[in-house]
Amino acid sequence: MTIINKLTLILCGCIILLPHAIFAQQSEYSTLPPPRKLTTEQAKVAEKNYQKYCALCHGADRQGHVNDHAPSLRSKSLFESGVPHAILRPISYGRVDTAMGGYLDEVGGPMTLDETWDLTYWLFEKAGYQRLKLSTNPIQGDIKRGEQVYQKECATCHGIKGEGVTAPALGNQSALAHNTDEFIRHAIRYGRQDTPMKSFKDKLSSDNINNITAFLRSKASGWKMGKTVLKAFPTPDKYVINKQGDDPHFKLSDDMFVSSDDLNAALNSKKKMVLLDTRVPSVWQTAHIAGSIPFPYYADLNETVEGIPKDVQIVAYCSCPRAAAEHTINKLRRKGYTRTAVLWEGIFGWIQMGYPVMRGDIEDIANK
Repeated sequence: MTIINKLTLILCGCIILLPHAIFAQQSEYSTLPPPRKLTTEQAKVAEKNYQKYCALCHGADRQGHVNDHAPSLRSKSLFESGVPHAILRPISYGRVDTAMGGYLDEVGGPMTLDETWDLTYWLFEKAGYQRLKLSTNPIQGDIKRGEQVYQKECATCHGIKGEGVTAPALGNQSALAHNTDEFIRHAIRYGRQDTPMKSFKDKLSSDNINNITAFLRSKASGWKMGKTVLKAFPTPDKYVINKQGDDPHFKLSDDMFVSSDDLNAALNSKKKMVLLDTRVPSVWQTAHIAGSIPFPYYADLNETVEGIPKDVQIVAYCSCPRAAAEHTINKLRRKGYTRTAVLWEGIFGWIQMGYPVMRGDIEDIANK
């Protein structure tokens, strides 16, 4: 009998020689042990934090794409390749220049480090997938060819410059700094289950998947580690800006929205109003419209409306571009605040139109 390989199977006293491929399917990746198990109380707090801070955009059932193209947080390929750090880091520090702000207290967010860790592990437990051990080695590929394939296959959803259109921004510097090449390649190969992001492993060659990965990695140049220098929040006596000014008398579209042009004109004319930044406060620390106050969408209105009069025009904005602001204004209207509006373009649209913001101070910690 010809020996096919060294694998032997002893059956009924006979030695039968079988090819290894018949006996077992070798996995592409080795697996990692599961992360620590949450206690019942930790899981309860983590679920409460998810519903409070995340569900508005990612969905009550973690399905994603409810607002601002926020990704699914139950996708198999994400959780088998991304726990813990690829999940923990965006929760903690956000994604620069996207609607995803940082929720860690050290950057101005509402959660402690333990709470962000627990939320990460809760998401993993809810997803229910085994972790894979992905390589941390760089992926080699043809960057120019990768750009060509990217523009053909990816740009419609992710943007010509990776800025994100109906899908997450792939050219985002903080995401590229946090994620390994293999994490990116794994997402391209296997897609994101239960989302519009399909698998490309049967459509594109391995070389072209490597080329796209290399192209995306090439966009990570220039990233610097920095820490936001936190500012004190405005006190209630500062909530109303231009206290001696006239009423702006905005003409709202759909009884809700004010344009950036009209808001900027009112600010330049020193009109009296209250500006609410409804994002997580960490991004208010980074950049905000001058005079605005941090008023996060998840806040308890009974605690936050003190100091905000009902007879002054209120304008809320966010970066979704409107989801968090609309959510907040609707809550205010239910409490009897009728002089309310939402900035139509959001703060990113405001910035892209050339209107000013107050920039936060960033301490360079790369060499510390």
